[in-house]
Amino acid sequence: MSGSVIAVGLILGLISWLAYKRSLDESQRVGRVVLILSLVVCYLIWAITYLAQLHPLLAPQKAS
Repeated sequence: MSGSVIAVGLILGLISWLAYKRSLDESQRVGRVVLILSLVVCYLIWAITYLAQLHPLLAPQKAS
């Protein structure tokens, strides 16, 4: 999993850098920021869900 985290981080960093370097009008900048933030939030939600299933806080208990 760590390889995919690094790859996603590099891709998001590259997209952010390209969006920052390119001079655009304000509405296009806002659109890019919304796109980048939505990608980051979707990835965080996926990662939190994955980790919650991998290491649950309460383990299943067998009813006797």
